[in-house]
Amino acid sequence: MKRLSILFLMALPSIAHANPTISKGEYVFRASDCGACHTAPNGKELAGGVKFPTPLGNIYSTNITPDKTNGIGDWNYNDFVRAVRKGVGKGGRHLYPAMPYPSYVKLSDEDMRALYDYLMNDVKPQAVPNRPSDISWPLSIRWPISVWNAMYTENKRFQPRADQSEQWNRGAYLVQGPGHCGTCHTPRGYGMQEKSFDEQKGSYLSGAQLAGWYAPSLRNLPFSKQETIDLLKKGRSEHKALAGPMDEVVSESTQYLTDQDLDAIATYLADIDGNHHAASAVTQANTRQAKAQNNGEFMYMRYCSTCHGMDGKGNSHVIPPLQGNLTVNSEDPLTLVRVILEGGKTPVTQDHLPYSMPGYQWVLTNKDTADVINYIRTNWGNHAHALTPEDIQNTKDIIKKN
Repeated sequence: MKRLSILFLMALPSIAHANPTISKGEYVFRASDCGACHTAPNGKELAGGVKFPTPLGNIYSTNITPDKTNGIGDWNYNDFVRAVRKGVGKGGRHLYPAMPYPSYVKLSDEDMRALYDYLMNDVKPQAVPNRPSDISWPLSIRWPISVWNAMYTENKRFQPRADQSEQWNRGAYLVQGPGHCGTCHTPRGYGMQEKSFDEQKGSYLSGAQLAGWYAPSLRNLPFSKQETIDLLKKGRSEHKALAGPMDEVVSESTQYLTDQDLDAIATYLADIDGNHHAASAVTQANTRQAKAQNNGEFMYMRYCSTCHGMDGKGNSHVIPPLQGNLTVNSEDPLTLVRVILEGGKTPVTQDHLPYSMPGYQWVLTNKDTADVINYIRTNWGNHAHALTPEDIQNTKDIIKKN
């Protein structure tokens, strides 16, 4: 996750370093969330090895430490810029677009230089060889990626909008560029490309299914800016909590952003169209009121009510309410099903320990799961379409593939 003044139309924004605990370069590194993708579980810091499943096979992130043999220690600044902005490594080898270079192309020159200097001077070299992909020949040939890039990416730097405030543009820069939020929250086309890269198109940040999770729409978030700031800073707020892949985003990236930058992001997401209107819940016209209340209510009272309350209101700053919850009311219930079955945990941050929710896959049948979800999605003012046991099994199949 994520300046302009009188030179508004001439200057590109860069990340204003106002965090006294870290350097400018590390601040850009944190805002760009590099550590989450380039440090494998139990692996050496930034030595790569994180697995990314693709339809063609698994690929693995690379070593970005200044080790001259295995990392980027022998890359000059132009090599680095070409890789980060265009997805072409030293020697002309194309990077797989799991690397979010379609977003990083928007980084300012100042931020790019600071990031390069940080990686080269402040990161410990790690003599860890890069792991080759599991994609077999001839699908492993890289040159077709250049065709994909020409068809599906926009080689455009960030341009502030003259009709928006400095704060709004700052948030737009952080979200579109270093934060690369669209990588998960923007739906993808037939070529697995992001359908859009900024708010000019309605598909941008409109919600997407990726890697066994559903990332909800971020357009014109229907809750307060302070809720957004708290979620990005702490992983939870008075009424909401994050889990799943966002856990890593908060712990590795957004908790380190300044309050000013978090406020800018919240400003942009609350008013992404430049004409704020609260997003409505899923329309009742698309709602099927599944009143399998007996079993659904029984399951809720047995497994959920102790924490979330009889009325679904939760506990401020600890247990998120289910009433009006974006995940509960989402058109795509993948994340909701996954949290109920597998459990969830809020992020670990510098100032807060996580809260955990247990998973119930061991005790709930597909019918039980559907019934309790339908109870939650049709009570306390929630209006989301009903699920069937077959929907639950299909979701389990999606999770298993990822």
